[in-house]
Amino acid sequence: MSRHEQPTQIPFTRENYYFIIAGVVLVILGFMAMIGGGSTEANEFNEAELFSFRRITLAPFLVILGYVVVLVGILRRPKNENKV
Repeated sequence: MSRHEQPTQIPFTRENYYFIIAGVVLVILGFMAMIGGGSTEANEFNEAELFSFRRITLAPFLVILGYVVVLVGILRRPKNENKV
C-alpha cells in the first residue's frame, strides 16, 4: 500500500443495516395490509371492506414510512468517523 492510499472502509455499519432491514419490513407490512377486500361473488361489492381505514390510510403510510427508513439507513453516516 502506498503512502497516499487509505485503507478501504465498509460503507455501512451494523446500525445502517438495522435501519434498512426495518424499512424493508415496514414496506412488506404495508403491502400486506393492502391485500384482500375482494369478493367471491361477481355481483357483490363490499364497499366497507374495500375502502377501509387499513387499506386507504394505514397501508400507504406504512409503505412510505418504510421507504423513508430505508433511505435514512442508506444515507446515515457512522458517528465515530475519524476526520483528518
